[in-house]
Amino acid sequence: MQMTSAELTDLMIDSAQNAVTTTEEEFNLTLDGSDESIDLVDDVILSWLGRYKDQALEANAVFTICNIYGAYVGEIFRNKIGGNWTYDESDPDAPYVVLNYAGATYAFAGICYQRLVNDSQISVRSYFDQALANNLQ
Repeated sequence: MQMTSAELTDLMIDSAQNAVTTTEEEFNLTLDGSDESIDLVDDVILSWLGRYKDQALEANAVFTICNIYGAYVGEIFRNKIGGNWTYDESDPDAPYVVLNYAGATYAFAGICYQRLVNDSQISVRSYFDQALANNLQ
Protein backbone atom coordinates (compact mmCIF):
# COMPACT_ATOMS: atom_id res chain seq x y z
CA MET A 1 0.00 0.00 0.00
CA GLN A 2 1.42 3.34 -1.08
CA MET A 3 1.08 6.29 1.29
CA THR A 4 -0.15 9.62 0.04
CA SER A 5 2.16 12.60 0.30
CA ALA A 6 0.03 14.01 3.13
CA GLU A 7 0.13 10.70 5.02
CA LEU A 8 3.90 10.49 4.65
CA THR A 9 4.31 14.08 5.85
CA ASP A 10 2.12 13.33 8.87
CA LEU A 11 4.20 10.22 9.59
CA MET A 12 7.43 12.22 9.47
CA ILE A 13 6.01 14.95 11.73
CA ASP A 14 4.93 12.25 14.20
CA SER A 15 8.36 10.59 13.95
CA ALA A 16 10.08 13.92 14.64
CA GLN A 17 7.89 14.34 17.71
CA ASN A 18 8.88 10.82 18.78
CA ALA A 19 12.51 11.95 18.66
CA VAL A 20 11.69 14.87 20.96
CA THR A 21 9.74 12.71 23.43
CA THR A 22 12.19 9.81 23.42
CA THR A 23 15.22 12.07 23.88
CA GLU A 24 13.56 13.73 26.86
CA GLU A 25 12.61 10.38 28.42
CA GLU A 26 15.88 8.54 27.76
CA PHE A 27 18.48 11.27 28.18
CA ASN A 28 16.68 14.17 29.88
CA LEU A 29 17.61 16.43 26.97
CA THR A 30 15.32 18.82 25.12
CA LEU A 31 15.14 18.96 21.35
CA ASP A 32 13.44 22.31 20.73
CA GLY A 33 13.20 22.32 16.94
CA SER A 34 15.99 24.86 16.52
CA ASP A 35 18.98 24.57 14.19
CA GLU A 36 21.16 24.52 17.31
CA SER A 37 19.40 21.41 18.61
CA ILE A 38 20.89 19.41 15.73
CA ASP A 39 24.17 19.45 17.68
CA LEU A 40 22.30 17.47 20.35
CA VAL A 41 21.14 14.97 17.72
CA ASP A 42 24.77 14.18 16.93
CA ASP A 43 25.40 13.54 20.63
CA VAL A 44 22.19 11.62 21.29
CA ILE A 45 22.73 9.21 18.40
CA LEU A 46 26.02 8.13 19.98
CA SER A 47 24.44 8.14 23.45
CA TRP A 48 22.20 5.27 22.32
CA LEU A 49 25.36 3.22 21.80
CA GLY A 50 26.73 4.28 25.17
CA ARG A 51 23.57 3.32 27.01
CA TYR A 52 22.42 0.23 25.10
CA LYS A 53 25.65 -1.07 23.51
CA ASP A 54 24.97 -3.82 20.95
CA GLN A 55 21.19 -3.59 21.46
CA ALA A 56 21.32 -0.16 19.79
CA LEU A 57 22.73 -1.84 16.69
CA GLU A 58 19.98 -4.44 16.33
CA ALA A 59 18.01 -3.93 13.11
CA ASN A 60 14.79 -2.65 14.69
CA ALA A 61 16.64 -0.24 16.99
CA VAL A 62 18.79 1.12 14.14
CA PHE A 63 15.71 1.59 11.98
CA THR A 64 13.85 3.45 14.74
CA ILE A 65 16.75 5.62 15.92
CA CYS A 66 17.75 6.66 12.41
CA ASN A 67 14.21 7.34 11.24
CA ILE A 68 13.04 9.41 14.20
CA TYR A 69 16.17 11.58 14.25
CA GLY A 70 16.24 11.79 10.46
CA ALA A 71 12.63 12.97 10.57
CA TYR A 72 13.48 15.48 13.30
CA VAL A 73 16.37 17.02 11.33
CA GLY A 74 14.40 16.87 8.09
CA GLU A 75 11.46 18.66 9.69
CA ILE A 76 13.77 21.47 10.85
CA PHE A 77 15.00 21.78 7.26
CA ARG A 78 11.46 21.60 5.85
CA ASN A 79 10.16 24.23 8.27
CA LYS A 80 13.10 26.50 7.54
CA ILE A 81 13.18 26.44 3.73
CA GLY A 82 10.65 23.90 2.46
CA GLY A 83 10.58 20.55 0.77
CA ASN A 84 8.40 17.48 0.66
CA TRP A 85 8.90 13.97 1.96
CA THR A 86 8.93 11.17 -0.61
CA TYR A 87 9.38 7.43 -0.53
CA ASP A 88 12.36 6.31 -2.65
CA GLU A 89 11.74 2.81 -3.95
CA SER A 90 14.57 2.73 -6.48
CA ASP A 91 15.85 -0.32 -4.56
CA PRO A 92 12.72 -2.37 -3.85
CA ASP A 93 14.59 -4.35 -1.17
CA ALA A 94 15.55 -1.23 0.75
CA PRO A 95 13.06 1.61 0.26
CA TYR A 96 13.65 4.76 2.28
CA VAL A 97 12.26 8.23 2.88
CA VAL A 98 14.01 11.35 1.59
CA LEU A 99 13.22 15.04 1.66
CA ASN A 100 13.02 16.61 -1.79
CA TYR A 101 13.76 20.27 -2.24
CA ALA A 102 14.69 22.27 -5.35
CA GLY A 103 15.58 19.20 -7.38
CA ALA A 104 17.80 17.60 -4.71
CA THR A 105 17.05 14.85 -2.24
CA TYR A 106 18.31 14.71 1.33
CA ALA A 107 18.54 11.41 3.19
CA PHE A 108 18.49 12.68 6.76
CA ALA A 109 17.79 9.19 8.16
CA GLY A 110 20.68 7.91 6.06
CA ILE A 111 23.18 10.32 7.60
CA CYS A 112 21.94 9.31 11.06
CA TYR A 113 22.54 5.69 10.05
CA GLN A 114 26.08 6.48 8.92
CA ARG A 115 26.86 8.13 12.27
CA LEU A 116 25.28 5.36 14.37
CA VAL A 117 26.53 2.31 12.48
CA ASN A 118 29.54 3.17 10.33
CA ASP A 119 31.49 6.20 11.51
CA SER A 120 30.98 8.24 14.67
CA GLN A 121 32.96 11.09 13.07
CA ILE A 122 30.22 11.69 10.49
CA SER A 123 28.21 14.73 11.54
CA VAL A 124 24.48 15.09 11.10
CA ARG A 125 24.99 18.79 11.80
CA SER A 126 27.51 19.16 8.97
CA TYR A 127 25.16 17.36 6.57
CA PHE A 128 22.30 19.67 7.59
CA ASP A 129 24.49 22.76 7.25
CA GLN A 130 25.64 21.68 3.78
CA ALA A 131 22.03 21.00 2.73
CA LEU A 132 21.10 24.51 3.85
CA ALA A 133 24.13 26.08 2.18
CA ASN A 134 23.24 24.33 -1.10
CA ASN A 135 19.88 26.10 -1.05
CA LEU A 136 20.58 29.50 0.46
CA GLN A 137 23.12 30.72 -2.09
